[in-house]
Amino acid sequence: MIEAVRPCVDGGRFPVKRTVGERMDVTADVFADGHDALRAVLRWRVAGADAWCEAPMQAAGNDVWRGSAHLKVLGRYQYGVVAWIDPFLTWRRDMQKKLAAGVAESVDFAVGAAQLRAARPRATQAQAAVLGGCLASLDGADAAARGQAALDDDLAAVMAELDERPFAVTSDLLEVVVDPELARFSSWYEMFPRSCGRPGQHATFADLEKRLPYVAGMGFDVLYLPPIHPIGRVHRKGPNNAPEARPDDSGSPWAIGAQEGGHTAVHPALGSLEDFRSLVRAAKGHGLQIALDIAFQAAPDHPWVEEHPEWFRQRPDGTVQYAENPPKKYQDIYPFDFECAAWRELWSALRSVLEFWIAEGVRVFRVDNPHTKCFRFWEWCIGTLKQDHPELLFLSEAFTRPKLMHRLAKLGFTQSYTYFPWRNHKQETVAYFTELCESGVLEFMRPNHWPNTPDILTEFLQTGGRAGFEIRLLLAATLGASYGIYGPAFELAEARAVREGSEEYLDSEKYQLRHWDLDSGDSLRRLVTRLNRIRREHPPLQWDTGLRFHGTTTEELLCFSKTAPAGGEAILVVVNLDPHHAHSGHVELQLESLGIGADEQFQVHDLLSGARYLWRTGRNYVALDPAAAAGHVFVVRRHLRREQDFDYFL
Repeated sequence: MIEAVRPCVDGGRFPVKRTVGERMDVTADVFADGHDALRAVLRWRVAGADAWCEAPMQAAGNDVWRGSAHLKVLGRYQYGVVAWIDPFLTWRRDMQKKLAAGVAESVDFAVGAAQLRAARPRATQAQAAVLGGCLASLDGADAAARGQAALDDDLAAVMAELDERPFAVTSDLLEVVVDPELARFSSWYEMFPRSCGRPGQHATFADLEKRLPYVAGMGFDVLYLPPIHPIGRVHRKGPNNAPEARPDDSGSPWAIGAQEGGHTAVHPALGSLEDFRSLVRAAKGHGLQIALDIAFQAAPDHPWVEEHPEWFRQRPDGTVQYAENPPKKYQDIYPFDFECAAWRELWSALRSVLEFWIAEGVRVFRVDNPHTKCFRFWEWCIGTLKQDHPELLFLSEAFTRPKLMHRLAKLGFTQSYTYFPWRNHKQETVAYFTELCESGVLEFMRPNHWPNTPDILTEFLQTGGRAGFEIRLLLAATLGASYGIYGPAFELAEARAVREGSEEYLDSEKYQLRHWDLDSGDSLRRLVTRLNRIRREHPPLQWDTGLRFHGTTTEELLCFSKTAPAGGEAILVVVNLDPHHAHSGHVELQLESLGIGADEQFQVHDLLSGARYLWRTGRNYVALDPAAAAGHVFVVRRHLRREQDFDYFL
């Protein structure tokens, strides 16, 4: 019997997710009637391939068996468990017991000899030599030689190789999608290309190229651009979402499409398609992936509105239904009707948009509001695209109910925005991240934590001052393996809301050009750069697994540790969650999670400040003043033995 093969998502309806080079640990409940010895193997293959890879599984107690698969290439895999009763292993185990008890009889050796003779026709020359030598001993009269032959390790190895696996049982096949490492560990930077030029002037792709060293210098992997397409003129929004725009107002990039083209065109003020290609090449030269925003919606003057009116929902008065989220109205955006009579043609056209940008060298996409589009469309679209391009990444921008977020991840989205912006207090932060890491969600959903976006300026950032931004940056960059910031608004601590109680930015870049003073002395650029370097240099921060929260005697202090699946060093983070006041207290470490003995002396080295502290017990004092430093990012150094290890404390 093979039961409960894990990992498994929804009974195998959806694949689990891993990244290339990982070893995927698999467990299964394997048992049989009676007392015979069992063997089990984990097997896996790239979907569609003929050959299987196999690895032995080991019994871990209580009928649980464990094995691991090495996932070496990108793509979709199948995996399952094969188990069977092993007659020779059963005989060898029983002989070991009988020999130890001194009750082995001649007939017992004869049973084993018969198995060796039956296996000999299948043996190679080298295997036959091992079988022949052991048979001679088993058939001989020397009791010691017979016992030694019965328990011979070389014989056991040969018989395992020749095992025909009688009555083997195979579990149902499951699937795992293997993505690039960037899917598991990445740092994102969002910026509006039109704001990269001189004050008051619409910037170009060439201007954005000049900004690449700034972004790459901070250590980001992905440069995410809001829509770069022509912006509709009909019902164009003015500054601060004004319902009417002046002739020279830029409009919202998410109102896609005008007479210059739609989703496969670029805004003329940004440059040409060749200019965009140059940007993609230049970004790769700086170690950056360009991520494009995919917003499947149209401005009223998008060419498709006239060419394909059947793709939009018509109202009784003959007008097209614009987007609404009552009481909000978005007259500059027409949603597509994914359930229209011509849905097949619409779906194909939308997928062709992605195919177009893939051909232009884009491999990373941030998808706008996917939860308002048809779920089956995403499963079909992403699934078919990744058959030819398994390196693609899709970030789901769905700030919606958890079950919807989870479903989108199961359907194929590589990463997902989270509720992190609104988890500011200790209790809710601990509860939320514990749920993410311990509920099985990480088998299919990879969280990407953003403290701000062009749509989200939280109350904490509005009121927390520069320290508030530091706190949120520290948490985003260390709690999760992937995070992003919307800049330069973030590193320049832009905190002005359009009005009290709103999370919208005043003079939001969504509706107008902005000029940013990147050389401001108050910029968080140095801290961002330092944190991204720490993330690259320390593997525990490159995984969402291995997160453990530790107690503190002060509610305003949050303490947690990160470890990598392969073991090694541990990272310990302590953050003051109050941006306005200094707080001190004791952290109460769960030493076993850090690999530290109860009375072991160890060092914590702050990777932000360079300070080092010698700690001995599980309860140690911490004081943090946000005016100086909002937190510590410690690497835990264990096994200090020599006197010189402690010299720096003098």
